[in-house]
Amino acid sequence: MASQPILKLGLPKGSLEAQTLELMRRSGWRISVGERSYIPRADDPTLSCRLLRPQEMPRYIADGTLDAGITGSDWIVENGVDLVEVESFIYSKVSLQPTRWVLCVPEKSPVQRLEDLAGKRVATEMVAFTRRLFEQRKVPVEVEFSWGVTEAKAADGLVDAVVEVTETGSSLRANGLRIVEELLTSTPVLVANQAAWRDSWKQAKIRQIGVLIKGALDAESRVGIKMNVPRERLEAVIALLPSITAPTVAPLYASPNLKGKEWCAVETVIAEHTVRELFPRLLDAGAVGIVEYPLNKIIG
Repeated sequence: MASQPILKLGLPKGSLEAQTLELMRRSGWRISVGERSYIPRADDPTLSCRLLRPQEMPRYIADGTLDAGITGSDWIVENGVDLVEVESFIYSKVSLQPTRWVLCVPEKSPVQRLEDLAGKRVATEMVAFTRRLFEQRKVPVEVEFSWGVTEAKAADGLVDAVVEVTETGSSLRANGLRIVEELLTSTPVLVANQAAWRDSWKQAKIRQIGVLIKGALDAESRVGIKMNVPRERLEAVIALLPSITAPTVAPLYASPNLKGKEWCAVETVIAEHTVRELFPRLLDAGAVGIVEYPLNKIIG
C-alpha cells in the first residue's frame, strides 16, 4: 500500500506564533504546541509542522528541509533564495499595514541621505540586504549584525545609522531617531520551494492552505447581515448596501402575518466598521428584523 503523502510546513516562531496558530485554526486546522516543543501537532495527518524563526525559515524551505512555510517577505530577500510565493497577506489583528525596513540616524545627525553615510558604520539584523543595497548605490560602509536593541545603538552613538523594521515609526521617534529613507516593505507570505511546487499533490495542498488562510483573513473585518424589506422599499434599501457582488434577495412566503404586503429577505456581507452608520439608515429606509452575524471565511 502506498504511503500517505506528507507536506512539511514551517510556521513562524516568535511574535507572530500565536496569531498564526489562531489563523490556522480559523482556516480549518487545529495545531497545538507543547510548552517545551518546537514540533507542533496538527489534526491533519498529511501535515508535518515545524516552528522556526522567520529569519531562517526561507533557507530551510529552499534546501528542501521544509516544503512550504509562512515567513516574512523581507527574510526571503535577506536570504537571497528563489521561492514560489503562493499568497501574501497582512495579519490585520497585528498590523493594518506592511512593515517597513528603514534607514535611520540620530535626530541631530548631519546625514540627510543614504549617500552621506560613506565611510560610516551601520547596524542591522538585515546584514546581507543592507550590504547589497549600499554596494548597488556604490556607497562604502561597514555593516555589522545587530543582536537586538538596534535603535539604541544609533541613539547612543555606537553606530552612525541603523536599518530597522517599523510600522508607524513611533518607536523610532521615541528613541530620538529620524528616518532617512524607506528601503523595503514586507508582509507575511506563504511560500514553497520549487520541488514541492512541481509535485501535484503538494501544490494542491499548499494552494488549499493559501486559499483558506486568505478566506479567514478576508472574513476578519466583515460581517454578514440579513433583514426583511417590503417590496416597495426594496430599491431604497439595496441602494444603501455595499457588497462583494450584489445582495441576495428572495421573496418571503406570503403568510397571513404579512397583511397582504409583499416582502423580501435581503442578505449581504459588509465591512464591520460600517455597521454603526448603516443600520439606522436601513431602518429609516424600511428594513426590519436586521440580523448581524460573524463570518469565518470568505472564499473567492
